[in-house]
Amino acid sequence: MDYYGIGFSNIRLPNDSKSYIYKYNSRINTFPEEVFLHEFLHSLERNAKEYGYERPELHDYEKYGYENEKIIGQKKWYTDYMNKEIRTTAGNTGLPTEIYTLKPAKSSNFYYSYKMENVFKEPENIIEEIRELIGNITNKLSRITN
Repeated sequence: MDYYGIGFSNIRLPNDSKSYIYKYNSRINTFPEEVFLHEFLHSLERNAKEYGYERPELHDYEKYGYENEKIIGQKKWYTDYMNKEIRTTAGNTGLPTEIYTLKPAKSSNFYYSYKMENVFKEPENIIEEIRELIGNITNKLSRITN
């Protein structure tokens, strides 16, 4: 989950060899969105820890009586974890509700960031569209010649 203190998650997707190892298979993968949710919750869990909030560890679901179920995976655990509805003898626990409104606690979380609107910017007029088309062709030609 954390790579050299940068703090990001790596989710594997099928590679160019058309390998089916990471593709959805109902007999193997239950609740495939679970991977994305799980990694996102790790980010919130880390932020809560850095702010000093008490919360259960994301991987401790069995300690609280939850199990990995067929078809839905750990959906019940994640739902209760996010809503702070995990029942204990001391009351309910889970992620603090404040964590959804807080930025990461350390400024180092922003050192390797970049603005997403620049990455996914769509052309707004015909001139931008032509420039994008020419840029794509130029990039492909440079890859072919190298």
